[in-house]
Amino acid sequence: MNPFDAASSPHRMGQEPVPPAPGRHDEAIAGRGRIQRVLACSAAGMLLTSCFAAGQSGVGDRSGRPPAQNQAPLTSGSSKPAEAPSGSPGARASVPTDVNSVLARSLEPIRTGKGTRVSVAVLEPRSGRRALYGSQVHITASLAKVDILAALLLRAQREERPLTRWEESTAASMIQSSDNDSAGALWRRIGGGRGLTDANRTLGLTSTEAGPGIHWGLTRTTAADQLTLLSAVFDDRSPLNRASRDLIQTLMGRIDADQDWGVSAAGSRWQLKNGWLQRTQSQRWAINSMGRVKAHGRTFYLVILSHGSRSMSRGISAVEQAAQSAVRALCSTPPPVSPIIR
Repeated sequence: MNPFDAASSPHRMGQEPVPPAPGRHDEAIAGRGRIQRVLACSAAGMLLTSCFAAGQSGVGDRSGRPPAQNQAPLTSGSSKPAEAPSGSPGARASVPTDVNSVLARSLEPIRTGKGTRVSVAVLEPRSGRRALYGSQVHITASLAKVDILAALLLRAQREERPLTRWEESTAASMIQSSDNDSAGALWRRIGGGRGLTDANRTLGLTSTEAGPGIHWGLTRTTAADQLTLLSAVFDDRSPLNRASRDLIQTLMGRIDADQDWGVSAAGSRWQLKNGWLQRTQSQRWAINSMGRVKAHGRTFYLVILSHGSRSMSRGISAVEQAAQSAVRALCSTPPPVSPIIR
């Protein structure tokens, strides 16, 4: 995966040079000198204003990979120029320092340019820093398969047994190849929607509603809830024991090559699961991706949920751009300063 572009700094507002005082010449020469200096300073001010306005213009999208692997680069992340503060020379244009604000600004071009609604959750487990954008509910599509496997493993733990050979092979097909028949078989094994709801209560998911009947792909969830699920999959403090977590992590790290998209655009090493579904009535696409990625020597848990894309390729592009934006928001924003307690 390509590394992120370095974040660009706002332009500095420079200070116009102060012209030297006139010498001891006659008043006519001094008067002409003053007029020339006033005109020069005025021209310099107009040039500086033009440079500042040009420096605030947005960066357009580029296309790199084929549609199924279209890793869209990060845009400037601002829907309008930052206001230039009036004050001492050398002052910088004001920019948001809150990580959620930075993330929201960087995601605005996705909504306005692609027409896709996204929700994002990102966590750096080492520091505990996180950012959230969007609280709306999304259809999980095949993202629910990680939840189904977690429910199956919790059931096996309660019964104090390992997975059967059939359960393990079916789980591998469900996660690695995103096989729907395998997901349906394990959905029935865990007790359908009721079994998923019971498991989610144990896992700490509070805003996820299991799909009706056999329709596990219509499970509804939020980005924050799926981040909770990722933490249960990858963290030691989890209702899932070590063997259960190892199995899910292994399968998420062996996704079929044609499904290497989504949050993998944000890092060079990853474990992920994607989901995609075209809605019958609107013909728009729900495109989702979540997983653990490593970038810039750091580890991130990432969840990107989206709906409303006109095509699958556009949805993938939006999800990958959002994943890059989420990692960049945490990397480019300093942590809040703790107050000094004396």
